[in-house]
Parts: sequence; C-alpha cells; structure tokens
Amino acid sequence: MKILSNLFSSLRNFDWLILVLVLVLVSIGLSSIYSIDLSRGEGSGFFSTQFLATVLGLCLFFVAGLLHVAFFRSSAKLVYLLSLILLVAVLFFGSTVKGTTGWFRVAGFSFQPAEFAKLGLVIFSAWWISKQARRFDRWQFILTSGFFTLLLAGLIILQPDLGSALVLFGIWFGLLFLTGTKKRFIVFLIGIFFITSLVGWFFLFKPYQKERLLTFADPARDPLGAGYNVTQSIIAIGSGQFFGRGLGFGSQSQLHFLPEAQTDFIFSVIAEELGFIGAFVVLLFYFLLLWRLFSIGKKCNDDFSAYLVLGVMLLFFIQILINIGGATGFLPVTGVTLPFLSYGGSSLLINFLLLGVAESVARST
Repeated sequence: MKILSNLFSSLRNFDWLILVLVLVLVSIGLSSIYSIDLSRGEGSGFFSTQFLATVLGLCLFFVAGLLHVAFFRSSAKLVYLLSLILLVAVLFFGSTVKGTTGWFRVAGFSFQPAEFAKLGLVIFSAWWISKQARRFDRWQFILTSGFFTLLLAGLIILQPDLGSALVLFGIWFGLLFLTGTKKRFIVFLIGIFFITSLVGWFFLFKPYQKERLLTFADPARDPLGAGYNVTQSIIAIGSGQFFGRGLGFGSQSQLHFLPEAQTDFIFSVIAEELGFIGAFVVLLFYFLLLWRLFSIGKKCNDDFSAYLVLGVMLLFFIQILINIGGATGFLPVTGVTLPFLSYGGSSLLINFLLLGVAESVARST
C-alpha cells in the first residue's frame, strides 16, 4: 500500500499540461498517418507501427518521469558513451536505407542510433555545463563542449545523415547561447561554420545533398527532379485552404504526389487535409509545449536540471524549425522528423523519453 501511495503522490506532482499538449499532437499525427495508410492499401502498416510506438513511448515517459533527476545526472557519461558505441557499431553492422547506414534491424524492428545520440548529447551537455561553475566565457568550455558534440555528429555524418548532425550542432550552439557565451565567441563560431560548410561542399557532401541545397536556392531549376518534393509539398499546403479537404481526401497525399508524406512532409498532409486551422493548432500546441519547457527550465535551482530541460526544448525547437522549414520551402529538406507527428518509432520513443526527463525535472523542482 505504501508503494501505491508513493506512486499516486508522485503522479499528482506531474506536469499534466505537458502530457495533454503532446497527446493532442500525437493524435493529429496518428490521424494523418492513418489517412496515408488508407491510400496505400492493406500492405502498409504505418499506423499500427506508430500506434505501438506511442504506447511504448508513453510507458517510457512515465518511467522516466517517476525517476529522480539525480538518476540522469549520474548516468550522463554512460548514456554518452553508449551513444558513441551505437554510432560506431551501426557503421559496421547497420542496415542501409536510401544510401544511409543508420539503422539496426532485429526481428522486424528497427532502431536508429542517431536518435539515441540526441538524448545522449542533451543529458551529457547538461552535466558538462553543471561542472563549469558558471565559467562559460572561457575557450576551454567552448572547445570541450564542441569536441563532445563533434564526436557524435561526425559519426552521424559518416552514415551519412546530415539532418541529424545539424540537429546536434544546433543543440550545442543553442546551449552556448543560453549560457551567455560572449558575442565575439558566437561570431567566431558562425565564421567557422561557414568555412566548414565550404569545405563540406567541395569534399564531404554527396551529390544528392548538393542538389538539395541548389534546389532550395532555386526550386524551379529542376521541378520534376530534385525540386519535385518541395513543389508538391507547397501545393499540398496551399490546396488545404482554411478548413482543409478532410482526412483521407487530400489529393497530393492520397494520389501519392507527395513523396515521404508520413515523415518529411507530414506537416503538408496536415495542412492539406485539416487546412489552415489544423496547421495553426499544430503550431499553437508546439508553441505552448516549448514555452512550458522553457518555464520549467527557468524555475530550476541547479544548472544541471535547468540546462537539461532547456536542451530538450532546443531539440524539439530545432527539429520543428528544420522540418516545417523544409516542407514550406524556407529551408532545405534534410530528413529530420517532426516531433510527435512524423512516422518513426525510434524518433517517437526518444521524444517521449526526453519528455519524461523534462517531467522528472518538473516534479523534482
């Protein structure tokens, strides 16, 4: 009885607003994925897989949320090390999908270590920041934190998965900004980024990655080739108008004009079938979720808890920005999923786990 009493007491301290916001987003995502399934016949199982991942994700959310934040502090180095091991292992033993060697496949299930690496970087970065005694204006802090990020991102680039690598660099840069790193350091890092981008263009980027960037700059240069996806995405968003065509009635998604509708362009499906209202609800709930996470982070009394939640917030924000930016033509398409909406078991499980980590902080604050 005492165990049940403690459990109910812990659950009463949960920030239920976070869960409500996410459940609404997940419900919209599942509805859109079900709509995509309808157009693909009985052979497609996107909805059933995503629903199973949602159930498992909710379990992870509650387990992580019931743990004390001290657990994540003590396991930070282990999680980071495990991320490195998985990223190295997948290069040798992973499955290749569309040119990217980034998945482990076991008994019909797949797992993407790059998603786990996002969790590893968020927890480890919060731990590393907490060890600096607020001396964030030193080059040593910037270089060491950058090195830890580069290790993970470099292994991901070797897959190659540029989108996930950019997310990791975005988390690092965002945390530097939030710690109050001096402006001259930030400007210097931006300069390094541009120089690195030039080197990558000539020596690292694959032809299809270059084509995506060129098409982003001028979608009309290849409307039936590299620019086709973005063109169809913009058409889908515009055709939804105010109220949408209705679930299962989107011409772009149902007639398969929109490639990768369940992942890269799930926002376009929502905008087409649920219209401006549906897209607005998604953006509103994302804003409320990010604001709630930011508020929790600002209330924390210790650096580890604060930057742990802020790291989760940054991860969600960066992925939202990159995915929706790509779907609307404002940013290149990089394959980054839209949190809690896009199809993808690994991504959804890690997102729920990260949310549980934030819940643990909220409960302990």
